[in-house]
Amino acid sequence: MRIRLSRRVTLAAAAVALIGATTAPGVAMASGGKPSSPKPTVVLVHGAWADSSSWSPVVERLRKDGYPVRAIANPLQGLTSDTAYVSSHLSAVDGPVVLVGHSYGGAVITNAAASDPDVKALVYIAGFVPAKGETVGELAAKSSPPIPLVSTAVPGGTDVSIDPDHFREVFAGDVDSTTAADLAVAQRPANTKAVSDASVEEAFRTIPSWSLITRQDHAIAPDVQRFMSKRAGAHIEEVNASHAVMISRPGAVTHTIEDAARSIR
Repeated sequence: MRIRLSRRVTLAAAAVALIGATTAPGVAMASGGKPSSPKPTVVLVHGAWADSSSWSPVVERLRKDGYPVRAIANPLQGLTSDTAYVSSHLSAVDGPVVLVGHSYGGAVITNAAASDPDVKALVYIAGFVPAKGETVGELAAKSSPPIPLVSTAVPGGTDVSIDPDHFREVFAGDVDSTTAADLAVAQRPANTKAVSDASVEEAFRTIPSWSLITRQDHAIAPDVQRFMSKRAGAHIEEVNASHAVMISRPGAVTHTIEDAARSIR
């Protein structure tokens, strides 16, 4: 009896070793011995007057939860060229993608996702969701009062940024004054083509979308966000936050992104 038990234990140990040797690195075993699907890559696209570092608190949380993450440096040179830039980066990502856009970045992902079948979910964070033929400028005009901007002539056009004296009230009302002042100094201006180029795609028609609406937003009015999100048929979540929600409420942003990621099968 002892000999038979010992042989069974030995065979079981060998089977476990064999399973461990043949399981691909990074792929967990689900119940029943079948490997579970790897988590989708989350690709983050910032908007005007920000940069990819603005996603840092969200990136930290997503990585902790096991998601591969990429934060793309959006050029902010015009919807047409920015779409092409983001599309080129998407082509280098293997496997399913959750594509996330903040503010103007929402318009970019609406267009870039249409050419990439690996994008399985769209997430708009206080984002513009333009219809075909619409411009970001037309949608922005629905918000009031208008954003106080500073214009600078540059080769090939005009760049605009938020007047630093008004940055906190417009962009980061729920961020501490020191951080808001730093953001105002570091803000990246956007070329006026970002608001004048017409949208040519509506990826949200075929790709499930989520939208996090910021109720204390003075850059894109909450009612405008709701209008665009409902028109797109997005799953809507809301939070009491400013436009800089990825900095002031990164947990809420992460929650919305992971809701979208869990929908992918």
